[in-house]
Amino acid sequence: MSADIVIDAENVTLGFGDGANHVDVLRGVSLRVAAGEKLAILGPSGSGKSSLMAVLAGLEQANSGKVMVGGRDFSGLDEDGLARARRGRIGIVLQAFHLIPTMTALENVSVPLELAGLDDAGARAAAELGFVGLGHRLRHYPTELSGGEQQRVGIARALAARPALIFADEPTGNLDAATGEAVVEMLFARLADTGATLVLITHDAELAARCDRIIEMRDGQIVHDSAQLETV
Repeated sequence: MSADIVIDAENVTLGFGDGANHVDVLRGVSLRVAAGEKLAILGPSGSGKSSLMAVLAGLEQANSGKVMVGGRDFSGLDEDGLARARRGRIGIVLQAFHLIPTMTALENVSVPLELAGLDDAGARAAAELGFVGLGHRLRHYPTELSGGEQQRVGIARALAARPALIFADEPTGNLDAATGEAVVEMLFARLADTGATLVLITHDAELAARCDRIIEMRDGQIVHDSAQLETV
């Protein structure tokens, strides 16, 4: 695979349940993403966009198809293997923040760095929190932070290890409009600094328009790709 291609997925399928209860979530999705690209995956609830992100980020194993991410074949990896493949290479920002409530902002960012084997985890975490405007909130717990501040901690956590690839799943979904806009500005500013590739999951067309490329999903398939001249 070319070093310029960070994600190379081909004919990916994902389904849940058995027999009459089986539901196809992804139906033969193929997608290539270039290094440094800012890609938005747009679609309504239930279109499969978050499931596609989960497969590409190594949070979910596809039922079939090829999934190459950062030169690694995710297709044959078990849960532990996927976790190792993500560590230090993939950053994830989620709608629900998912901060550990018993850890301070600094600990929420530094512990994943320690798990990735970085010796300067504390210093790097503190610096990253400073970059997102939380240098004065290092010792605060999630319950002591606003929603926007918690999401900034999430951004710091995702970017502190300088991963080449960032996934953001509805990162403003739990925020009011003004706070969401501020968080988006912060995210794109940090991406500009690091040069990381972004895959952004959203139902917001205005947010998607900030990316270099937009693909639209419906019923588990890509129905449009702005990098192509024709609708699929």
